[in-house]
Amino acid sequence: MNKQLKLMKALAITILSLIGAMILLIGGYVIYVIAQYYRIDDNAILSVEGSATEQVEQGESYTVLSYNLGFGAYSPEYSFFMDTGVMNDGREITGKYAKGLNKKDVQKNVDGQVRVIKETNADFCFLQEVDERADRSYDINMVKAVRGALPSRCSTYAENFHTANLLYPFNDPIGTINAGLITLSGCRIEGAVRRSFPVTTSLIDKLFDLDRCFAVHYLPVMNSEKQLVLINLHMSAYDEGGTIRAKQLKMLNDVLADEYAKGNYVVAGGDFNHCLIADKFDSDEQALAAFPCDQKTPDWVKNSVLHNAELASGFSIAADEKVATCRGAEMPYTKGINYTTVVDGFIVSDNVTVLREHTVDTDYAYSDHNPVLMEFKLN
Repeated sequence: MNKQLKLMKALAITILSLIGAMILLIGGYVIYVIAQYYRIDDNAILSVEGSATEQVEQGESYTVLSYNLGFGAYSPEYSFFMDTGVMNDGREITGKYAKGLNKKDVQKNVDGQVRVIKETNADFCFLQEVDERADRSYDINMVKAVRGALPSRCSTYAENFHTANLLYPFNDPIGTINAGLITLSGCRIEGAVRRSFPVTTSLIDKLFDLDRCFAVHYLPVMNSEKQLVLINLHMSAYDEGGTIRAKQLKMLNDVLADEYAKGNYVVAGGDFNHCLIADKFDSDEQALAAFPCDQKTPDWVKNSVLHNAELASGFSIAADEKVATCRGAEMPYTKGINYTTVVDGFIVSDNVTVLREHTVDTDYAYSDHNPVLMEFKLN
């Protein structure tokens, strides 16, 4: 009997020791992840690379492209673990992956994205979700790929996602991420600054969401004291009720109003994570259902519809309502099945004339976004 008690005591001590070790290990990891988190300072000066010397001219026609590259992961077969949706029959759908399907697939997407960017030959490019070094994109340097494809352009890189080694989700851990916004310009950039958007204060959510920001670029205008101000942005997506995006819009509006008051020309573009086409329809409901599908309208976009009336005075939205720019990523893509809407586009000041707004329909071949193109001139 004593022998049995000794064995049971030894087993209990072993189990308790293992539990204690696991608690220490998990606690240490949590401390590591939290300690690694930091917010990038607001008003950080961005380095301008490249040697473009041409100046912007009044009356000349220019094109600007905006394209969310989705860290090279979003093949049509891809679904993202943080995305959820509901089918029209009530079935709930959740995405699967945190990283790209494999390195070969990510490389194929990056090559396709670079080809699209080069084919549009836009004077200015606003790119979002561009990985510099990340496990999710198998360490493919997308920043280098984009810059290398357009070596004659000036460019900036504004970091907006940096993580410790995240071991979640357990079946496909995210790992480490360093990613941001790339802005390319065929004309000289005189200076650029990174502005930090308000973000969630939730301890867990902020570890998985981006360090949201927008990059403000100042380009001299020939024979003028005015400047062309180009703003590349990426607003929050995972924001129940749209409260964070409302704060972000207020900050953006303040910057727009300030630059407009100086007499500058302003073009802001990117992934707004707001439906941008509501003013082209009789109601928000019509705009949200502009593209027939087999899914219900997601709550996140119901709470994030942007109207011209919500913008700073003197500004308006430029977006193409004929082709959607973003697909639901909670399941692989099938045309006419996934929910799609327009969240990518531009905001322009009224001293800028929009000549054309156009969505480049890639049918989501390389990303969960289609690129959008706008032609404009300075009055």
